[in-house]
Amino acid sequence: MSRLTLAAVLVASASAAFAQTSVPPEQLNDTQKAGQKLFYQSCGVCHLKPQITAPLYGPALSKESASGNEAAIRTIISDGLVRMPGFKYQFNEQQIAQIASYVLALPPSPPAPPAQPR
Repeated sequence: MSRLTLAAVLVASASAAFAQTSVPPEQLNDTQKAGQKLFYQSCGVCHLKPQITAPLYGPALSKESASGNEAAIRTIISDGLVRMPGFKYQFNEQQIAQIASYVLALPPSPPAPPAQPR
């Protein structure tokens, strides 16, 4: 594979990875925009890939997370899970609701491509 082809594949992969976790701003309401800022500041470290080759520490989130149940998402953000800290002392109820609203606006992640044989 030539370097140019490899570079094109990497750029396309990076664009696809970012597209999985973002929503065009014009499609978000004010609550979701506020939630997006909080999500990128506090949740992105685990739920977003910092670069193409880096793993996710937490699951990719989308409107399918917690079966799309906003109350469940708020509870998880507030109280945490086994491997996730709770944020009830960092965010107030309104901020938690904003993050949950943003998560519910995220499109589902496409399935992972099958592994290539070596």
